[in-house]
Amino acid sequence: MNTKKRIIIVGASGTMGQFLANVLEKENHDIVRVSKTSGELQVDTTSTKSIQEMFEKVGEFDALISTAGPTFVGPWKNLNDQTFRTGVEGKMMGQINLVLIGQHYIKPNGSFTLITGALTHEPQLHFANASAANGAVEGFVRAAAIELGNGIRINAVSPTVIENSPQYFPYFPGEIPTTMKQLEFGFKKSLFGTVTGQIIEP
Repeated sequence: MNTKKRIIIVGASGTMGQFLANVLEKENHDIVRVSKTSGELQVDTTSTKSIQEMFEKVGEFDALISTAGPTFVGPWKNLNDQTFRTGVEGKMMGQINLVLIGQHYIKPNGSFTLITGALTHEPQLHFANASAANGAVEGFVRAAAIELGNGIRINAVSPTVIENSPQYFPYFPGEIPTTMKQLEFGFKKSLFGTVTGQIIEP
């Protein structure tokens, strides 16, 4: 039912990005895999120059998915201006700049899907930086949705710890992991649905 789309996946070498790229490729979409050090194209999302160069190489596209966004993970005592900027420049401004720059290359009626997480509302020890970055990205998504032109939609997918990342389970006591199938349909809701300005909790 869905027509073929050209979809950029930023973070395509990570657990989520690789999974989504494989799923969407099997459904005959044209996937552009982008990562920091591997994939078809490389991008440093903390650099607006690098992001601009990536979009110049890709050209027009129908949708962008971001599963990338480094944050500082560690004890509160290690948080300071420098360590906190890991998430500000990585997960927050990195994703925001993908939209601010990417809006000039995306086709009309295209979509952006960013990644946040349950830490926005349910913080855990050692993840204050991620909670703050997530909250900022979600605020941006809601605001951007009412101003982006040309029928362009924007949403964020907000999972808890995902089932394919068991190394993080100890940090999320009592949390039921988000399955990869739930994750898939959360992103598909943003990609192929009509919603915009939504925080999708798969």
